[in-house]
Amino acid sequence: MKSLRSLAALIGIAAFALSLTAAAEPAECRRVNFADVGWTDITATTSLASVVLEGLSYRPKSTLILVPKVFDGIKHKTIDVFLGYWNPSMTPIAEPYLKDKSVTKLPKPNLTGAKYTLAVPTYVADAGLTSFADISKFRTQLAGEIYGLEPGNDGNALIKTLIDQNRFNLKGFQLVESSEEFMLTYVDHALKQKKFVVFLGWEPHPMNERFKMTYLSGGDDVFGSTSAGAKVYTVVSPDFLKTCPNVSTFISNLQFTLPMENQVMGPILEKHDAMESAKAWLAKNPTVLNEWLKGVKTFDGRDGLVAVREHLGI
Repeated sequence: MKSLRSLAALIGIAAFALSLTAAAEPAECRRVNFADVGWTDITATTSLASVVLEGLSYRPKSTLILVPKVFDGIKHKTIDVFLGYWNPSMTPIAEPYLKDKSVTKLPKPNLTGAKYTLAVPTYVADAGLTSFADISKFRTQLAGEIYGLEPGNDGNALIKTLIDQNRFNLKGFQLVESSEEFMLTYVDHALKQKKFVVFLGWEPHPMNERFKMTYLSGGDDVFGSTSAGAKVYTVVSPDFLKTCPNVSTFISNLQFTLPMENQVMGPILEKHDAMESAKAWLAKNPTVLNEWLKGVKTFDGRDGLVAVREHLGI
């Protein structure tokens, strides 16, 4: 009887130890709240991360939110993670939160070599509009308009500042605020009609393959260098890093490339489900998981890489 009691005690101790390992994070860490600002590249990276988190037995959630509200959401802990802090274009919005330490920027960018600035169809560049300083020379052909993104967007704010301060002689121009989809539809229409248009362009994005377009020079001090490229960072709640170390390790491991994002974005723009697009890409490119899942377990303490590969059926 004594030996049976000892065995039961040992089993109980082992079960308790296993529960401690599995419960390395509190229950609230299982729900991971992402911000998605409605840009296809951020939808793509958020979907890639979410597919992997599902394989790790987490419950990712994506909230569509305007850029200025993202950092406030992280500060007030309604958002845990944002994979799309474009530097330097978002810096004026992000800086107050980074300074008061209510938002933490991870030290390594998740994407380098990105671009985000004003662009034109290449036939417009061939006509002589190749720089920010040239825009005002073509005021009539442009109908005095510059096409931006959704209201509150950081790029829109930079364009408004240029107009308000009459930089590059842009006073009197109108910023046309819309959505990514509307802006790209208008640019597509303009290209077919050979109309002049200036719009916000960025890479990674399939627009770089879909359109014959040229990025304007002369705006590096506003949007960042188009030659060296912008950097995209991950920002999180400081408490999230401390409270949820396992999922934070995964988030910190995430590194994307321009080709990767372009390939995931293509099907999304064709109205395919974002999560399915991400899952299909990961199934075809599983080696990326080796780096992303270094030191990462499932929520219940199992091997992370094995679990995600099983989730993807590879």
